[in-house]
Amino acid sequence: MQTPSSISYKRHRFPPEIIAHAVWLYVRFNLSLREVEEMLLERGVDVSYETIRRWTAKFGPQIARNLRRRQVRPGNVWHLDEVVVKIAGKSFWLWRAVDQHGVVLDEILQARRNKRAAKRLLVRLMKRTGLVPKRIVTDKLRSYGAAKREVAPGLDHWSHKGLNNRAENSHLPFRKRERAMHGYRSPGALQRFVSIHSVIRNSFSVPARRRKALTIRYHRMEAIDAWRSATGIA
Repeated sequence: MQTPSSISYKRHRFPPEIIAHAVWLYVRFNLSLREVEEMLLERGVDVSYETIRRWTAKFGPQIARNLRRRQVRPGNVWHLDEVVVKIAGKSFWLWRAVDQHGVVLDEILQARRNKRAAKRLLVRLMKRTGLVPKRIVTDKLRSYGAAKREVAPGLDHWSHKGLNNRAENSHLPFRKRERAMHGYRSPGALQRFVSIHSVIRNSFSVPARRRKALTIRYHRMEAIDAWRSATGIA
């Protein structure tokens, strides 16, 4: 396991524990910036919602990278799907890949829903994970098949809407978050946020195989330890 890159909290008025806790509250739960501001104020921490936003933008990406280094090797069955997102009245497509365990592998916001966009997702996934999956599962969108034939012709491809519930269900936390944030200001802001949100959700979501009360508690304790290590406050 690689050692997480250190995060510097120098020249900040608040201690690292408060900064990391504010980022965790905002990204982990469906809370607005003003709600996090109010929760911190109840604990005696007087900080503005705009400061919390800047903390998330500054420290969130590095925390996510540190958490990603701790993740186990992904599964070899990938479920791919895309969902439309409205930003300033314009439609974009958020392409997402999850493995057979529901772990989000990657998310890419793209302006098109075609073969080129599907190919970009597949190539990026293979580079990031360093492996070629045993199988991909998609809906009936033909762009996946066309992209697969160019990237990995021998790859097993199952194309059926009913088989892709794993990927479609993974959109639900994003949709809840989208409603809480009342949409996104720009494509770049959305891409930056989902890259943080999905990694942290991967760490704290309880796998189906660990549904007993005691194992759920242990899983959450492990996730909290991983978070503290990633933020450098362990």
